[in-house]
Amino acid sequence: MRYAYGVAAALLIGGSAFSVATGPVGAQVAQNSPAAMPPTGAPMSFADLAAKLQPAVVNIQTKQRVPVRGGQSDPLADFLRRFGQPGQGGDSPDSPGATSRTTGSLGSGFIISADGYVVTNNHLIQGANGTGTVDSVTVILSDRRELPARIIGRDPSSDLALLKVEGSNFPYVNWGDSQRARVGDWVMAIGNPYGLGGTVTAGIISALHRGITGAGAYDRYIQTDASINMGNSGGPMFDLNGNVIGINSALISPTGASVGIGLAIPAELAKPVIESLRKGQRPQRGYLGISLQGIEESDAAALGIPKNQGELVRSVVPGQPAQRAGIQQGDVILTVGGRPVTPDETASYLISLVTPGQRVPIEVVRDGRRQTLNAVVAQRPTDEELAKIGAGGTAPDQNPFDPNDQSQPAVPAGQALGLSIQPLTPDIARAVQVPASTRGVVITNVNPNSDAAEKGLKRGDVIISVNRQAVASSAQVAAVVDAARKAGRSAVLLLVKRGAAPEYFIGVDIAG
Repeated sequence: MRYAYGVAAALLIGGSAFSVATGPVGAQVAQNSPAAMPPTGAPMSFADLAAKLQPAVVNIQTKQRVPVRGGQSDPLADFLRRFGQPGQGGDSPDSPGATSRTTGSLGSGFIISADGYVVTNNHLIQGANGTGTVDSVTVILSDRRELPARIIGRDPSSDLALLKVEGSNFPYVNWGDSQRARVGDWVMAIGNPYGLGGTVTAGIISALHRGITGAGAYDRYIQTDASINMGNSGGPMFDLNGNVIGINSALISPTGASVGIGLAIPAELAKPVIESLRKGQRPQRGYLGISLQGIEESDAAALGIPKNQGELVRSVVPGQPAQRAGIQQGDVILTVGGRPVTPDETASYLISLVTPGQRVPIEVVRDGRRQTLNAVVAQRPTDEELAKIGAGGTAPDQNPFDPNDQSQPAVPAGQALGLSIQPLTPDIARAVQVPASTRGVVITNVNPNSDAAEKGLKRGDVIISVNRQAVASSAQVAAVVDAARKAGRSAVLLLVKRGAAPEYFIGVDIAG
């Protein structure tokens, strides 16, 4: 089970409103008035449903031998050797080579066909070092039979995997329609929390389209308050008709145990991936070659667009479909194939639904003007290929400037941004660890009471552009800020580079 610590900020792992007019046309009643509320009731018991479904839910047990670096020995073996007993489970501590030990995981899964296909999470069967797969997988049925399983296919992007056990006439379950799920619907989960197989929990759908990573087409979970713990990974989430509408995959918790925020991959996303894996095919999902970021309130003010509409293009991969279509860094994508980009339906999600090779219209806003570009969507590269394309480190935490160094005087860029800046020279570029090709101005001081400080800007950050206009001096920054103020904007959009990390946009309020 993947989980995230902390609930206050961003993390690791709707229904429709209605009213009923009872009087003259246009009259409205309270949302919870007797006339407006349909008859509802909790199930008297989940026992019959659980009894039907439990035979199709399985426990997943994996094993893998992993190397142990020299010098890291087994404490029990050390203890036995001290008393003249041979150590077990590894090489002698005098052996120059690395020893190894057996590791494994316990999780859940469910059978989707009578001939023994089993769905589970990829992170259960992935290798301990994040690559490859485990050495063996065992599926434990509800009648306690243990069957070896083959890995048919896996998809790290969606965290899904498909296994196969030999045999016939297995009990199995069908997929449901997660697109019809509503906040407040009852759901039931069955799994193997902490190795306690056959555990049934129930709750309601707490939220839909819940994002926990802030990026990616599969950052779109069903949230439930049904108890989900470590070991529930890969297990099914059922609706009251007994259909699988989700795959329990993550939880949000400050302790690592359930606090009532469990997350499941919706069936609408999982089913196509599993069908592709079953056919021995790579899952088909569209790819443009862009990185995106959400639009905060200050970003929207800087761009002159309503908030919660569209996503900002942070970068464009050279030679990929987005660049060929004319999409540029700083564009705001408003629609994909006519469907609006919203927090619930992100651009990544909408693009992933497009069949590779298909041409799709993409509406963008650039410098305040709307235009439609047509892109031929490609097949999304593997995670390994994407890692090579977007290779880069994280921003350094060390401050590259000495505050007592008077050889680098702070040059005010005006009080509007609460920043002091100076041109980026080759020496400073090396000091702040940005590529030598970077052009812009470097922040030398941040007013702690400014919006820029609140947004996280700090000394050593490099500002590449302001409102999509390249800047190389404090005068250019001041000119763009002044033009934005005269245009009635309350914020400007900065493109910032921090160390080896990717560039990102941030909206900063204009003071005064």
